[in-house]
Amino acid sequence: MREWRVRASTSAMALCLIAAPLVGVAALTISPAAGAEAGSPMVASYARLGGPTSVPYGWAEFCRRYAGECDSGPLTPVDINLTPKTIREIGRVSQWVNAHVKPVSDMEHWGVIDQWDYPSDGKGDCEDYALFKRKILIEEGFPRQALLMTVVKDEHNEGHSVLTIKTNSGEFVLDNMNDEVKPWNRTGYRFVKRQAQFDQNVWVQIGDPTAAPDYVSR
Repeated sequence: MREWRVRASTSAMALCLIAAPLVGVAALTISPAAGAEAGSPMVASYARLGGPTSVPYGWAEFCRRYAGECDSGPLTPVDINLTPKTIREIGRVSQWVNAHVKPVSDMEHWGVIDQWDYPSDGKGDCEDYALFKRKILIEEGFPRQALLMTVVKDEHNEGHSVLTIKTNSGEFVLDNMNDEVKPWNRTGYRFVKRQAQFDQNVWVQIGDPTAAPDYVSR
């Protein structure tokens, strides 16, 4: 089982691991809980994408504060080769983050309606879970081009954010509302827009045009 080592740093670019307030050490090793064993690779469909659309304010503001993570240029699109091993690894990361981040609204957390950030103090809402999962998976060697921040509308037509995993067997979703790695079209959500594979700072429409939510908050 892989482990993640996060070193303390005074740099504004450093990620402060969510368990850091509980320990006073310069290096911390953590292991996600084991996920359910996967048999054969799952299969899903691919979302129908449209043209470029507006960049969520939360992402633009996140990039202003974490510029080093957003200033790379375009990349060649790459999909994850979905195998039983990669399913297990992705599932472990999603379950671990869901279990170790306390859900709080941005208003309660930051005093603003919508702020995208890492859950460095162990608290966050939907986009914070997704950003943290994305960061861990990138550090584990998964291609950034296949880990796409995504805006959806839930069953109440409210804004929500998930992480889309693009694979050679279709597209799957990691969600803070449940631990299951689900095919994107079995989530019950209305998909609105997501990052483009070729450039994380370009966002593309998903499916038929629909008004984007003002903010994401679950």
